[in-house]
Amino acid sequence: QARAAGTLNSPPPTVMVPVSVLKHPNNDACPREQKRVWFADGILPNGEMQKVVNSSNEHVISIGASFNLEADSHLVCFQNEEGTYQTQANSMPGKTRTVTGASFVVFNGALKASSGFIAKSSIVEDGLMVQIPPETMESLRSALREQMDFHIPCGKNDGEEIQENVTIRWIDWTSPINSGRTSGVDGRPLDGVHSVKMQQDVEFEADNRTIKCTEVFYQLKSDDRSLLSVLSSCSVFQKEIALATCSALAPHLTVFTSGGINTLSLRISTQADMVEYQAGSGGRLLPQRYMNEMDGALIPVIHGGSGSVPSVAMDMEFIFYITHSI
Repeated sequence: QARAAGTLNSPPPTVMVPVSVLKHPNNDACPREQKRVWFADGILPNGEMQKVVNSSNEHVISIGASFNLEADSHLVCFQNEEGTYQTQANSMPGKTRTVTGASFVVFNGALKASSGFIAKSSIVEDGLMVQIPPETMESLRSALREQMDFHIPCGKNDGEEIQENVTIRWIDWTSPINSGRTSGVDGRPLDGVHSVKMQQDVEFEADNRTIKCTEVFYQLKSDDRSLLSVLSSCSVFQKEIALATCSALAPHLTVFTSGGINTLSLRISTQADMVEYQAGSGGRLLPQRYMNEMDGALIPVIHGGSGSVPSVAMDMEFIFYITHSI
């Protein structure tokens, strides 16, 4: 397993880690560029946190993190030309590092009294390691089970000033829905728009390339119907539209991929007496010649398919991916 051979020369002011962990130095006189601060807000739901605690062994609690859009940089571990591993903080060009993401946090409860530390925290590879004595580990487990905040002072046990603090805290946090997603048709933001994953049984292949629908976004235009009732009433229509679109676009997969197009979107807008659709990729509409072929595939489904067209006013956006078999 990779191990970091180097450390950050200038640790980032803030690092996102997967359990509401706040780590900060007590010395206010310390220059900001020398401070090490790790911060996270509620990445793991309560139920998942309990599973981690109950399944971990006696001395270690380890938690993985997913990519966080609030971070403007992220810890990465890479292998250099000499074959050793080093840690760096990659950040967005031109932006000051204020929130840096980490891939994991590990609480190690095997710190011995002879080490001279009451607790230690450090960057390891692309994550955060917090070393604590066994008795502190037991207290941490109890706090996590009881959903209580927990404070870990870090530093030497010689009575000198505490160097750093690690705080685990519980907060109210709701996972954002499709944050940062945009429509392939016209670039419209899809933040907050619910989507469902789609399992397509039939594959459409041409020239070692395959197209399939993987996801459908549902944006209701009124509050008269619930999303759950809409999903149950239009499942057949959704499936037939996806298959018809794949059938129409399959002969053109080589042309699409040659032009750098690997994903496409189809938006179907429904109202009481009207259905219209648009298709695009990367925020731009597909050329009319492709739409003409899609007309031949979609119109029969809309007017005579097995599933009835939804009567509720809404936009359905189908996401298609093209894969290349090597």
